[in-house]
Amino acid sequence: MAILVAYDESEPARKALEYAIENHGDGTITVLHVLNPPEALSRGEARMYVDWEGALEEQRERAEKLFADVAELAEESGVEVETDTVVGEPAREVVEYASDGEFDHVVVGSHGRSGMSRVLLGSVAERVVRRAPMPVTVVR
Repeated sequence: MAILVAYDESEPARKALEYAIENHGDGTITVLHVLNPPEALSRGEARMYVDWEGALEEQRERAEKLFADVAELAEESGVEVETDTVVGEPAREVVEYASDGEFDHVVVGSHGRSGMSRVLLGSVAERVVRRAPMPVTVVR
């Protein structure tokens, strides 16, 4: 079974990875991190004044640190994982990557909330659940 785990710097994402390792460690696990420069930096006049490549490079460096943590967690569990990065809007990129890569299942973290909003998923998780053509597990 091919599993895609959407991964960012949040605790719910870490829990999603732990869930995937515990429940699907015998399959192929790919951890995807989406580089998402602020939208304002990618359009119009603002783009002329921003070091676009520098901003992406900074995000790539942070992704490498995240992937070092991913590798450590996987090694402790005796599971091999693959990692990848893409640039774009997170929910869209996760769904597209999962579809193009012929993954069987997607695992994402939700965002912890309180009060009335606790019944709602994080916006990225919600959009992935709605758009992905394969099963999606949301981990809290």
